[in-house]
Amino acid sequence: MVAAACDGACSGNPGPGGWGALLRFDDGSVQEFGGAEANTTNNRMELTAALTLLERLAVLPRHPDLSIRTDSKYLIDGFSKWINGWKRKGWRTASGSPVLNRDLWEALDGARIQGLPLTYVKGHSGDPDNDRCDVIAVAFSKGNPIQLAAGEVVEAAPALDLAPPALQQLLTRLDLADRLAEGDYGLSLMELAQLVEKPLKTLEGRDGPWRWRDWQVLPLDEGRWRLRRDASGSGEPQGEERGDG
Repeated sequence: MVAAACDGACSGNPGPGGWGALLRFDDGSVQEFGGAEANTTNNRMELTAALTLLERLAVLPRHPDLSIRTDSKYLIDGFSKWINGWKRKGWRTASGSPVLNRDLWEALDGARIQGLPLTYVKGHSGDPDNDRCDVIAVAFSKGNPIQLAAGEVVEAAPALDLAPPALQQLLTRLDLADRLAEGDYGLSLMELAQLVEKPLKTLEGRDGPWRWRDWQVLPLDEGRWRLRRDASGSGEPQGEERGDG
């Protein structure tokens, strides 16, 4: 075993969710796994994917440098930092509230493999195994058919090498915008400014809908904003400079 990766996805959060995971062997063969739940959260899907890998890795020979690659800092921090404190406090957080997803955290703790760490990889950064797990997770969350590798030799797709680097960063932001719109998330003004890369002061005076690239930016209560994919397909900025990042 030379590589392991996992990811989770959810539409609505809570809502329909899916998870994906893979194991890559030194002969080039790959095993992929995935599953879905009708009403769940992204975090539960991340934990479920990692648990699946740990249960399978417990009986497989592993390269000494093997780690489980994930883009979930919630999974990494909970598994490596927070869980001991939770157990000491009777599965309570520092504020005294019950730990969310306790059932999965207890299962993960029981499946823990000494010497097998979790390694963070930035999502949608061109990491081929992480990207593949995301594809699996999203397919299951949407109920779309997908063929999973079951031990055949599969070449890892090369990581994207886009030039200039600014273009790769832009594509990552556009993909994030799509996921935020699909999940119907509300953004603070600071979060929105970071996404569209505009000065906070430029956005503070806005109180009505406006357009950024292919999305409508809609005001919510308490100063929050929501992205919605513009179905018009006009591609014309409304109140925005053409070509603005």
